[in-house]
Amino acid sequence: MIHPSYTELIEAINTNSEDDDTTMSLNSRYSLVLAASKRARQIIAGSKPMVEGAAGKKPLSVAIDELYKGKVKILAPEEEDEEGTEQTAEAQTEESAQASEITETAETAEETTAETTEE
Repeated sequence: MIHPSYTELIEAINTNSEDDDTTMSLNSRYSLVLAASKRARQIIAGSKPMVEGAAGKKPLSVAIDELYKGKVKILAPEEEDEEGTEQTAEAQTEESAQASEITETAETAEETTAETTEE
């Protein structure tokens, strides 16, 4: 049997979420699987694990450990949307800054090429 089981994991998450009003309680395995997979994707994308001994473990195993130990909060959908919107806005700002740097570099290269051909 795999430890923690679905039941143990759901109980641990719900116990940890009783302390905080912003987190939601889990009622189904489906919600648990979604939360674990989302956190595993974050770890794969470069987010640092929040538990000790994560080195050498698969991202999904680390995500399950984090959920079981209460290191990760599962936000209600409304709060998650607000947080996602803020992160999207920050990412778009970064992308536009990078795009303007690329444009400036390309314009400088074109000017240098034009000056060289005129001589």
